[in-house]
Amino acid sequence: MLSVIAYVILGIYDFALLRNALYALAGLIARIAPILLLVFMVMFLTNLFFQSNKLGRFLGKGSGLRGWMVAIAGGIASSGPIYMWYPLLSDLKGKGMKDSLIAAFLYNRAVKIPLLPMMVYYFGWNFALVLSIYMVLFSVVNGVLVQSLAREGSEE
Repeated sequence: MLSVIAYVILGIYDFALLRNALYALAGLIARIAPILLLVFMVMFLTNLFFQSNKLGRFLGKGSGLRGWMVAIAGGIASSGPIYMWYPLLSDLKGKGMKDSLIAAFLYNRAVKIPLLPMMVYYFGWNFALVLSIYMVLFSVVNGVLVQSLAREGSEE
């Protein structure tokens, strides 16, 4: 509501600036909308096709190595702004996804396949490969640490 009031005041004093601001807002919404739509579509499909017990098997307490692989691959493959993934991850957590796998997913968003050729060009194959492997390995360490801290926090 406060932003609407600010836009009205801006429109009274400088209509050209208001028009430019609204064009910028429309452009931002146009860039965000497809990603938001994709996330909500994935949420809809997970609610439609996956029961909680199946998701628990892939991403829950007994998921094991398969859960880690899904979280790591999902984090690497994900694109768009990170905050667009929060609703989906919250939904999956409600269905039993472990905190460690959420942390691993978010950590692996830093590994970007489309940017690897540029990293290889500037830093070489060795650096790009070692950094990518370290990112994946440390995502597991980070996930285990988050799971441990989340468990301790819930006991208090």
